Amino acid sequence: MAITVGKKAPAFNLPSSLGDKVRLSSLLGQIVVVYFYPKNNTPGCTTQAIEFQSLLRKFKNRDVVILGVSKDTIESHCGFSEKHGLKFALLSDESTKMMVKYEAWGEKNMYGRKSMGIIRSTVVIGTDGKVKNHWKRVRAKGHAAKVLEFVDELQAQDE
Repeated sequence: MAITVGKKAPAFNLPSSLGDKVRLSSLLGQIVVVYFYPKNNTPGCTTQAIEFQSLLRKFKNRDVVILGVSKDTIESHCGFSEKHGLKFALLSDESTKMMVKYEAWGEKNMYGRKSMGIIRSTVVIGTDGKVKNHWKRVRAKGHAAKVLEFVDELQAQDE
């Protein structure tokens, strides 16, 4: 199943660092930003999380939900969130089932060595549950601001 702009986003129901489970169907009516990242407490992933946190008020003012997803455990997510003051949910996809559906799990090539892993990417899901944008293989630094800019453009179109 490919992630296609204009098509319905794949369903998910995953445990969250906030102590609950997050189900996509319960977020209908809100814009949902799902960003996939390789590992808690690594330099790029920390940069990305802190940038989303620094813009969180602006996202919330636009009724946007931010969800970070990795293979890390809930315990690891909770420690990472506490350490960096993250106030948005980090979801644990230890099985990688959601990541496969969202094309965030696949072959990576680092320094000529190929391996399977999490592909840093972001999907924006509209209020109607459909994919509005899919960034593949993003750079961590500055990406949250690009996502916010896209959300502003998306909301301007809906007015």
